[in-house]
Amino acid sequence: MNFFSLNKEAPDTTFKDAVIRGLAPDRGLYFPEKITPLSEDFFKNIDNLSHAEIAFEAIKQFVSPEIPEDELKTIVEETLSFDFPIVELNKNISFLELFHGPTMAFKDVGARFMARCLGHFSKDAKQDVTVLVATSGDTGGAVANGFLGVEGVKVVILYPSGKVSDIQEKQLTTLKKNITALEVNGTFDDCQDMVKQAFLDAELTDHMKLTSANSINVARWLPQLFYFMFAYKQLHNKYDNLVFSIPSGNFGNVCAGMMAQQLGLPITHYIASNNENNVVTRYLESEHYDVKPSIQTISNAMDVGNPSNFVRIQEIYKNDFSLLKENLSSYSFTDEETKVAMKEIYNDYSYVADPHGAVGYLGAKNYVESHPEAHCVCLETAHPTKFLDVVGEVIKENIELPAQILAVMDKKKKSIKISTYNDLKTYLLNR
Repeated sequence: MNFFSLNKEAPDTTFKDAVIRGLAPDRGLYFPEKITPLSEDFFKNIDNLSHAEIAFEAIKQFVSPEIPEDELKTIVEETLSFDFPIVELNKNISFLELFHGPTMAFKDVGARFMARCLGHFSKDAKQDVTVLVATSGDTGGAVANGFLGVEGVKVVILYPSGKVSDIQEKQLTTLKKNITALEVNGTFDDCQDMVKQAFLDAELTDHMKLTSANSINVARWLPQLFYFMFAYKQLHNKYDNLVFSIPSGNFGNVCAGMMAQQLGLPITHYIASNNENNVVTRYLESEHYDVKPSIQTISNAMDVGNPSNFVRIQEIYKNDFSLLKENLSSYSFTDEETKVAMKEIYNDYSYVADPHGAVGYLGAKNYVESHPEAHCVCLETAHPTKFLDVVGEVIKENIELPAQILAVMDKKKKSIKISTYNDLKTYLLNR
């Protein structure tokens, strides 16, 4: 499988090269040259397949032939070493829990898959690969955990100072070994801009091998399509009209769901549920894509003012605005509305949702008001204890801390503070 740049000004390349580069030389995101739908029999027999078997069949066309099938099966099995349960609230709304991995966030899947792919590619490499990643919260911890101790790979994580939760910060600043955390005086958008600038800086790229583990990287983004197939397997015999409500920041998850659709998954609609960082909500209302600086909210992983993956969504639907609107709805909610939803979910269903899951729930509620026949699967993307201050304040209950969280609570934070791109560049050249 070859991949091309969505800016259309760089040569096509292999999966291996796309993973190692992260971003194309023309600053475009990579996209597969073709998508071959899976057979009808695959979906008819999905009940008889394990998660690993489903994932292997879904991903293999994108990574062949660079990763042999036997190796790919091992990578998939190691990636999916935890469960993805569904909790049904009522006949219209369910939560798909994506937080049962080592860092209790949905990004564990993509980070673990990418780490293993990069580990495979770097086995015989003479030069280390440096993974440079910006995080608005959960990506950092998932990437740090996924790449911890991987031979030939060093990880540098940029995160906005004071704009991630305490637990998220501990997860990305306490592992040491081959992981370094850079604490940026700015927003997530500033962190992401620095990462993108680094990839285009010849002084850096001539000196070191750089790649990214954000969802701009195909190996981080594509495995997220697994979630939608796992949910379909669990619910398709019970509900005819499945729709997904997805808390959306950089739009990697929405885009991955749409890739599952292109592979033949019989899902006809997606909901992008936003906090007040709502460029796509406004775009679907006006057809004007108006980027604004990100706003800090209690659902911080979605605090993205310019979602990178939206260009991939436009590519999927061939830049046809009408076709996009047939497949995507979007709603935006304030912090106050999010807190009310968290309280409602707890009081009505005895379920503790994190702020991101609550935004997904609000999107589902809005959608089913005009589509009562639909069953909306909300992606619950992080364990509520990762946002302990907000959740505890809203539901007025103590939440038991899981083992994954307890393991980092007492560890000492270690980060390097930076303010500008030159600070980042100096660190990378001198490390």
